Amino acid sequence: MIEPPITEYGVLLESKSEKPPICTTLKDLVQELHAVFSEDNVNVEYIHELMSSYKSNPLEWRRFAKFDRYRYTRNLVDEGNGKFNLMILCWGEGHASAIHDHANAHCFMKMLHGQLEEIRFAWPDEDDKTELPENEKGLAELSRTNLKTNQVCYINDSMGLHRVENPSHSDTAVSLHVYCPPFDSCNVFNQRTGEKSKSKVTFWSKFGTRKNADDDSSRQPEDV
Repeated sequence: MIEPPITEYGVLLESKSEKPPICTTLKDLVQELHAVFSEDNVNVEYIHELMSSYKSNPLEWRRFAKFDRYRYTRNLVDEGNGKFNLMILCWGEGHASAIHDHANAHCFMKMLHGQLEEIRFAWPDEDDKTELPENEKGLAELSRTNLKTNQVCYINDSMGLHRVENPSHSDTAVSLHVYCPPFDSCNVFNQRTGEKSKSKVTFWSKFGTRKNADDDSSRQPEDV
């Protein structure tokens, strides 16, 4: 787990005195993220404000938003020159992720449409050797936050684990995510027992184009 200095948003990698520009389009946001991540050290609050400045416009992101009937999808928007990934996640009615960590990466999430609930959990105590029944070894819930359109949140592994879910049974949700650095696997956790397992993460589409559906024919959903 990473343990950087704590700030309002969890971690401050380096101070940056100037305020970020206003991103009026998704293209502007992508360009500014490239500029920010061209440096070795990045300020978390700066990126948080940068993402907050962009106001969701479905005409700009709709081509990246690919839904699946049975589970949420991860759709790559920009590879970020290997330093970050920008992606759009699409959540059908009632869809949810597993409880997971972020592989020592920084995660920013901005709502583009609908609403999501973020539930945070404490890490399981791996040193706890007490003989408790399995149903009493579950993950401790820390907080619940309802995120609405244009709101931004941030998490890293020093702040705990989380699950994200669409609480609506009548509306979809779409969120924009920045992960720095990119990762292709993470740990998922059993809420009841605290046990973890490695899960590979993949993209449902890249740059607005759906990948070959046959690639997924034999693969279980990532959060099963």
